[in-house]
Amino acid sequence: MPLLHHVLLGFIFLLSLHTPVSSAATDTVSPAYALAGNNKLVSNNKKFALGFFKPGNESSNTNHNTYLGIWFNKVTKLTPLWTANGENPVVDPASPELTISGDGNLAIFDHATKSIIWSTRANITANDTIAVLLNNGNLVLRSSSNSSNIFWQSFDYPTDTLFAGAKIGWDKVTGLNRRLVSRKNSIDQAPGIYSLELGLNGDGHLLWNSTITYWSSGDWNGRYFGLAPEMIGAVMPNFTFVHNDQEAYFTYTLYDDTAIVHTGLDVFGRGLVGIWLEGKQDWLMNYRQPVVHCDVHAICGPFTICDDNKDPFCDCMKGFSVRSQEDWELDDRTGGCIRNTPLSCDSSKDRTGLTDKFYPVQSIGLPHNAEIVRAATSGDECSQVCLSNCSCTAYSYGKGGCSIWHDDLYNVKQLSDTSDGNEGVLYIRLAAKELQSSERKRSAKIIRVAIGASIGALFLMILLLIVWVRKRKWFAPTQEQPECGIGIVAFRYIDLQRATKNFSEKLGGGSFGSVFKGYLSDSTIAVKRLDGARQGEKQFRAEVNSIGIIQHINLVKLIGFCCEGDNRLLVYEYMQNRSLDVCLFEANNIVLDWTIRYQIAMGVAKGLAYLHNSCRDCIIHCDIKPENILLDASYVPKIADFGMAKILGREFSRAMTTMRGTIGYMAPEWISGTVVTSKVDVYSYGMVLFEIISGRRNSSHEYFRDGDYSFFFPMQVARKLLYGDIGSIVDANLKGDVNLMEVERACKIACWCIQDNEFDRPTMGEVVQSLEGLLELDMPPLPRLLNAITGGSHPVTPQYFDSKSAC
Repeated sequence: MPLLHHVLLGFIFLLSLHTPVSSAATDTVSPAYALAGNNKLVSNNKKFALGFFKPGNESSNTNHNTYLGIWFNKVTKLTPLWTANGENPVVDPASPELTISGDGNLAIFDHATKSIIWSTRANITANDTIAVLLNNGNLVLRSSSNSSNIFWQSFDYPTDTLFAGAKIGWDKVTGLNRRLVSRKNSIDQAPGIYSLELGLNGDGHLLWNSTITYWSSGDWNGRYFGLAPEMIGAVMPNFTFVHNDQEAYFTYTLYDDTAIVHTGLDVFGRGLVGIWLEGKQDWLMNYRQPVVHCDVHAICGPFTICDDNKDPFCDCMKGFSVRSQEDWELDDRTGGCIRNTPLSCDSSKDRTGLTDKFYPVQSIGLPHNAEIVRAATSGDECSQVCLSNCSCTAYSYGKGGCSIWHDDLYNVKQLSDTSDGNEGVLYIRLAAKELQSSERKRSAKIIRVAIGASIGALFLMILLLIVWVRKRKWFAPTQEQPECGIGIVAFRYIDLQRATKNFSEKLGGGSFGSVFKGYLSDSTIAVKRLDGARQGEKQFRAEVNSIGIIQHINLVKLIGFCCEGDNRLLVYEYMQNRSLDVCLFEANNIVLDWTIRYQIAMGVAKGLAYLHNSCRDCIIHCDIKPENILLDASYVPKIADFGMAKILGREFSRAMTTMRGTIGYMAPEWISGTVVTSKVDVYSYGMVLFEIISGRRNSSHEYFRDGDYSFFFPMQVARKLLYGDIGSIVDANLKGDVNLMEVERACKIACWCIQDNEFDRPTMGEVVQSLEGLLELDMPPLPRLLNAITGGSHPVTPQYFDSKSAC
């Protein structure tokens, strides 16, 4: 029937073929006006455009497919929002045309093949149809004489974007299911494997292959979905959820219809909300769910390991290679990896007489759908069970006993922390030949090392002489003449590679890169390897010098840097007590007493005040959180990464996409896309101060009961301030040994710091004065945004002291 339908449409189209006049200055396609070539329809408000496009870089001549789609008219980066013919593109050199066909439907006609590529296939009951691109981005096919007589609309057939005003969900009467479906890759507009759907019971799901749910929104509570309180904000404030016998759908509208907001599903299967920043000419992604790539089901495909601390985050397992390098380069990793060498399988032995073997992978989040083998009571028995089954591809033996996996392996994740015992070790089944090859390589490497060691012995006396001459400068760093006598050392890459033992001892990682422990002859260092720096050498060195000038007891000291080729590294002093999050949140650490906590709060405030007010330029940190507050041997706090925004050219969008937590450390103005000031640091500091007081994450599940966010800790503090009993919210591990006057003062400061309006927040200088008891604060109001999210109904009238300055 579909083929017959296409033939009939084509026949009808040819019978009615006319010589259309293309138009680029209208929002309408009619029997007298068709759309072809580079012409486009533009909505009356100039916000949306519809036309033919080729995604990707056309100058590379790699994309020969043409699609009909809708995009933002004024956004310089082509962002397809809706695609008509994703599954059936027009291939060069054909020139497609969008027109009203003889049966009244809207159709794409391919002149090269004389066929209909795509059609609305609506039941037309009028002979005067036109297609109009509306101000909300909806393409409608309607009667020209009666605008309410609509036969078809694009909002009923979304692709990967949810337009403001459009519905996602079910029409229970007709069975129409409006859902978002990811695109295949960054070029191919065909439907991908991920979808965002609303269930008939009214909760949202992200699905893999329409079968496996890897994220759920929770139930609607009247204002937002229970597991997605981030929905409430300055961008998408007006939500409507309808659930009755006839419909179940969700929709939203914007406060400002002129705002360019992209809400949809990306090619990696993650929901997103992005705002177009006209000044930066780029998208600011302020919401993604799941937060990290590896939480998306099968994102890397079979026989891969997903590691969110790496870029790219997908890698093939030992003994496997990428199935399609071209797909991976286009951000489609779902094809995964394939074996380099087939298993011996049924024969039990390969042609050399060797059986398959197992390769261990440490610190792994094991894949799902394991088969538990209770009969195997040891690792050897578990291994034999797997070897005896041709379809078995891996096993693991640990505290839970023996687990084996059959066929393709999905969702294997690299963990940041090592597991106890054998738990978290995955033994991958490989052909004996594959491991023999590795063993030969290791043998050759050992021989090379032995030869090198022998040769090296000949130069031992020379090296000892060099060491004696240079005394404690083991790695012979080349030190350039620093600016202002600050003494920053320019290290060679090979020296830092040796100092860190080839970057083997990782201390942590974050938005801007990974940190490794290193050893010089007289000290321990921390080496940060930057992931986002793309500056030229001269600019990078200039920025390092400017950061190196900044000296403060509460800022981590920059010792040196490396700038060779594409390598950008920074060398810092090492902090013995690691970061504040470790000291506050990890159970095995000592409990910080109140005096130390208050000193930490004071030190961080002084460090931020220095950055904001005492530097040549106001430096905004933009990522204040416990992980970026380090503690020395005496628990003196030192802010880390304070120069990252400067060194990386203030590319804040990358940091934004990696923020953690349901309600984190991010100020509300980030969401609105406005220019940020130092008050974003004040907001983040307030959130950190709450955690110093409680000893737990603000977003800890201990505060939530069945999705009830009224127990969100900052709001508990705000209400306790109003109604008393402030001592009950302090970390129970302190056993009441606190200075209640300081606790109340810290709580007031924290509540003022997280006010919605940045002008209601104090400066960091005022925070310091308040902590020192030199400035008295009025009772803070409940922040409007958090009060709304957490279900409050308390008054929120601000009353603030005088100074409201911001750099």
